[in-house]
Formats: sequence, structure tokens, C-alpha cells
Amino acid sequence: MSSAPTIAVVDYDMGNLHSACKGLESVGARTQVTADANEMDAADAILLPGVGAFDPAIAHLRERDLIDPLRQLAAAGKPLLGICLGQQVLFEGSDEGREAGLGILPGRVTRFRSEPGLTIPHMGWNSLALTQPHCPLWRGLGEHPWMYFVHSYFVVPADDQLNAATVRHGSQTVTAAIAQGRVLACQFHPEKSATAGLALLKNFVDWVAEGAPSPT
Repeated sequence: MSSAPTIAVVDYDMGNLHSACKGLESVGARTQVTADANEMDAADAILLPGVGAFDPAIAHLRERDLIDPLRQLAAAGKPLLGICLGQQVLFEGSDEGREAGLGILPGRVTRFRSEPGLTIPHMGWNSLALTQPHCPLWRGLGEHPWMYFVHSYFVVPADDQLNAATVRHGSQTVTAAIAQGRVLACQFHPEKSATAGLALLKNFVDWVAEGAPSPT
């Protein structure tokens, strides 16, 4: 594979595509903003961004006939990185709405519990606890990298082994990132997370360029 892999950035009107592309390009990737499943299939990997609410995101993916193609591409082993809402829609459903999710990963999305002094949404910088230290996203980031979060909902995988990192907000420890095979995703915004976030994106791009090998 070329040292500059092509990342298909899914265009479904639910994310800041410019900042995602800028981040990927700054670490050596070529980007292709697209809503065409054939272009996603031809790319080396897929980035599924997302900002907003769960139900509109699924509706926009359905309008573009992308639900089944994304499921099929993930099942076929196409490397995929979901960001923020792009992580949440990978799961089976959300307490935020009524739509079924993509169901690529087992589990649901739920909201932070209210507690005294807790601010919702969880917004700002927070440190991760890495639960899959060999996940390719974490290369060289240290044990507790700091990332930038903006969210009121978080994923609850049906299998805790999907967790690649957790984050603590108030008394609640929740999923911050997941990894299963070639499907990776994070609740935080690496494109807004300064040096550590760019390092994570570079790790993803390098991993794709290497052929997305299983972590050892």
C-alpha cells in the first residue's frame, strides 16, 4: 500500500468534515469526502465523524443508502474509525432516540446519570485510562493521554472487552473508545485534541498503511 493511504470521510451532514480532513491530511493521509459506498469500498479506510443527535444521524445515513454498505464494509474488514456520534451509531440503539443503530457492535448508548455538581454535557479535557493498551490508536501516547470531549451520551458495549479506553466524569466511569478487529472508535474529538489527538490520527493512518494488522 502507498505510504499515503486514502481515507473515505463519510458525508452525511452530521459532522465537521473540514476539521476531520485537515487532521488526517496533516498526518499524511489523502482524504475523500464522500457519500458513495463504492468510493468507500475503494478507499483504504473509512472515517465516520458525527456531531449532533442519534436519530437524525441514522435518518441521514438511510437517505444516502449507506446503512447496509457500512455494515457490509465493516463485516468485510474495511478499517473504520468512528468519532463522537460516529462511534455511537455503530451500536444497536440509543436512549437518545428510537432509531435502530447500525448494529456493527453489540450494545447501546445511554445518558450520564444526574448527580450533584455534575455538569452535563461532559465538555472539555479529560484523561483516558487505556483498557486495551495494545490498540493501535495508543502507540506512543502514554498511559493517560488527555483528549477533548463534548457529549451527554456514551456507549455501553454488551461486552466490556470492546472497551479500548475509559474516562471518568463525576463518579461515573464510562467508555471513551472501543476496538474490535478493524473497527475502532472514540467518543472524544481527536481533531480537537491538540498534539495527542493528532498523534492518535497519525497512529490510525500508519496502521492503515501497514495493512491494519491485528494488535499483538
